[in-house]
Amino acid sequence: MPRMISIAAKDGGSFNAYLAEPAARKGPGVLVIQEIFGINTVMRGICDDLARQGYYALCPDLFWRIEPGLMLDDRIEPDLQRAFELFGQFDLDKGVEDLKACLPILRGLPGATGKAGSVGYCLGGRLAYLMATRSDVDASTGFYGVYLQNHLDEAKNIKKPLLLHCATEDKFVPKDAQAQIAEGLKGNALVTRHDYVGQDHAFARVGGEHYDKASADLANQRTAAFFKQHLS
Repeated sequence: MPRMISIAAKDGGSFNAYLAEPAARKGPGVLVIQEIFGINTVMRGICDDLARQGYYALCPDLFWRIEPGLMLDDRIEPDLQRAFELFGQFDLDKGVEDLKACLPILRGLPGATGKAGSVGYCLGGRLAYLMATRSDVDASTGFYGVYLQNHLDEAKNIKKPLLLHCATEDKFVPKDAQAQIAEGLKGNALVTRHDYVGQDHAFARVGGEHYDKASADLANQRTAAFFKQHLS
């Protein structure tokens, strides 16, 4: 059964993370990086699905320093506004350090193979990119990551495969930013980008305003194949 576990932060304190385990109790790990809504139903569902695919899936509470235990719903206006407030207060560098602290936990679970990937959405997509540039994660996938154009100077640090799913009509990633990202990552053999033409931000969020099943299914299939190739 899925459960919450506690993880020690490198700078003191601890935070909770949702852990879903494969039925076989054996397999690689995937770090699931939240959107701006905490470890909500959507994130827990992603973890549960990865567990069904044979992975240990761990989703940490990244807003624990501000307001721990949040589980917000993007369809509720006050929750949406609170999520954007939290995004503005979030310390990106400390968030990366918290994610890095999760990797040895994932790799050391009973039955774990030692391989660990990351997958993130929105804010988590940005963090998945930064995990590829700042950590020893074995493979990373970002869904509609925001502000990647601010970190293109770090692309030279990518040592393991990175897969990016980009929405061409993303209201949070303007066309000029999309062009900068494409140009900045062009020629990097470790980076694969897929554009989802006509799709808006969070097209893979089940139940979300811009959810598109066909595009979500395609992105999820590509992610599954990517992790199977690089984490097996």
